[in-house]
Amino acid sequence: MRTASLRKLKVGAISSGLAAGLLLTGCGTTAEGGSASSGGGAAEEGPITGLRVMVPNSPGSGYDTTARAWAQVMEDEGLAEGVEVFNLEGAGGTVGLQRLVNEEGNADMLMQMGLGVVGAQYSNQSEATLDQTTPVAKLIEEAEAIVVPADSPYQTLDQLVQAWSADPGNVPVGGASNPGGPDHLTPMLLAQEVGVTPTEVNYVAYDGGGELLAGILGGDVQFAATGVGEVAESAAGGDVRILAVTSEEPVEGIDAPTLQEEGVDLTFTNWRGIVAAPGISEEQTQAFVDAVTAMHDSEAWQAVLEEQGWTDAFVTGDEFSEFLQSESDRVQGVLSELGLT
Repeated sequence: MRTASLRKLKVGAISSGLAAGLLLTGCGTTAEGGSASSGGGAAEEGPITGLRVMVPNSPGSGYDTTARAWAQVMEDEGLAEGVEVFNLEGAGGTVGLQRLVNEEGNADMLMQMGLGVVGAQYSNQSEATLDQTTPVAKLIEEAEAIVVPADSPYQTLDQLVQAWSADPGNVPVGGASNPGGPDHLTPMLLAQEVGVTPTEVNYVAYDGGGELLAGILGGDVQFAATGVGEVAESAAGGDVRILAVTSEEPVEGIDAPTLQEEGVDLTFTNWRGIVAAPGISEEQTQAFVDAVTAMHDSEAWQAVLEEQGWTDAFVTGDEFSEFLQSESDRVQGVLSELGLT
């Protein structure tokens, strides 16, 4: 990579394979908000009740899988009862972000997010911004994968790069992120490293991993950049082929080299976290932090991390707030450096 700031960029995209088994019907599906007394700010001891978790993109997406995974563990561990996970997709997550900001003071709602939302707030010129929300916790990190359909003529990353360099416009790349999100930044930074002009990259954005996979298998894109977990099952089944992963070390269970091993000086990892509505009290915020911390410390969550191949990257409260601000500043700088803002 050309600068240290780009090399250290952390971004977010994750698996969809767990989602179907973790669907939560929850209670209060018609409720559009909730009282602070019933949600994260409950003064009495006992499980959180009335909690709604918003996923700001499509069912089966990385956000969706992650949210349903930790919500299920919270229920199984007796930390919450009747959690409702719901999807509100659009504009790279900023439709959901706007909804959360509009829920000021509502301690019954959390939102799953990641760096995709960080980027989308810039690329979509969102009125709602993450610094208006209440940070709760960063949960996980994960590598991105450079993936092609199984019948692709590109057997290696070098073959793909040669074709891409020769004619970027006719080698479209897909991702489940709007501009500024992880699946978008990955090919842009890869392009910069291999000599492709980022502004000439033909990037096709999909709203979630399910739609992206359909685009890959349907031949709508020549290759894709997405979270390893989004395509691990399809790769194991022989539907797609992973040419490289963006982590420093190979990913366990994935038969693919790292970009570094392929001679590309780029490492790139994803992250996902949780934020709450603005305007909730310190006590309500701490109740959320305590509950998510207890979830994180459970054996059940550790088993989920291992099963999904997610890297534990848990931080909370002020440390997560500082991380969010640094990531926001970093993404804004990267987009500007790449000439994409």
